[in-house]
Amino acid sequence: MSAFTNAGKSGGHVPVLLAEVLAVLAPGPGEIFLDGTFGAGGYSRAILNAAPDTRVLAIDRDIHAIREGEALVTQYPDRLKLVPGRFSEMEALAKSAGADQMDGVALDVGVSSMQLDRPERGFSFLADGPLDMRMGRDGPSAADVVAACSERQLADIVFYLGEERKSRAIARAIVKARAEAPIVRTLQLADIVEGAVGGRRPQDRIHPATRTFQALRILVNDELGELARGLGAAERLLKPGGRLAVVSFHSLEDRIVKRFFATRTGQTPRASRHLPETGRAEPSFAAIGRGATTAGEAEIAANPRARSAKLRAGRRTQAPALPVDLAEMGVPAVALEPLPC
Repeated sequence: MSAFTNAGKSGGHVPVLLAEVLAVLAPGPGEIFLDGTFGAGGYSRAILNAAPDTRVLAIDRDIHAIREGEALVTQYPDRLKLVPGRFSEMEALAKSAGADQMDGVALDVGVSSMQLDRPERGFSFLADGPLDMRMGRDGPSAADVVAACSERQLADIVFYLGEERKSRAIARAIVKARAEAPIVRTLQLADIVEGAVGGRRPQDRIHPATRTFQALRILVNDELGELARGLGAAERLLKPGGRLAVVSFHSLEDRIVKRFFATRTGQTPRASRHLPETGRAEPSFAAIGRGATTAGEAEIAANPRARSAKLRAGRRTQAPALPVDLAEMGVPAVALEPLPC
């Protein structure tokens, strides 16, 4: 596969549940894999090191990850190709790289530590920066959403995508504050949210702005729709026997992944156990493992981000891929459009 002549960087970053993901993918000599969320390259490097002549097509929508990943290409000539794009586009990207099918796909969804650690990207409420949050730096920013959405829309966004119970108070505070001055900085928004929920108490485990920032980030990047479409794309791209490993970090993501594998492995319950089973599609995946795999105590101690991580996986069968319905897969209505404001 001569098209695999470019690649990326790994660095010292160790991705969450690396050993478990590698066990699911089980790379064999000469097999081809897709890393849909390249980041710092940890999964890609591990796959390439796991067996002779494995090849990886790595994707990332963040141009910073693409640029910083170029150093790894020289270590794996003709085996790793790194391209910009969304993992929902993996079929077209794989075809352009000369691959019609994959032996495995890995997805580590959500925001990366590389993005959180850079205030200028606007993801963090702990350091000041522009209120941006765009992974691909295209489309409306978080500041645009905060400025354009109505109070009701903001409340819905924060409630459904951030699972924040005080969403109405937060939306009300945002609308009041933006009438006095545009909200364009991360700490500016964090202070508004903290004031709206009554400040931070010593017993609070997370910052008061955590869920609001999560909601805006998910909306701006269409993360849930992207995840659902990406799962469907992986289903179509994997060859029979191909493995899919998906690591998620919060309940909204995991719900979509769980529903996907439930429908694809034939675990979705019938409307009534008293009714005959009719019209059920042949399973397109066989489950790997039972339920979700979580990080052990040692990994959590070394990397607190692993605490909320869940790995779900499946092996592709011979059955045809099923249609993707975003609503049925659990994508909230408020996120069915990239920007509903």
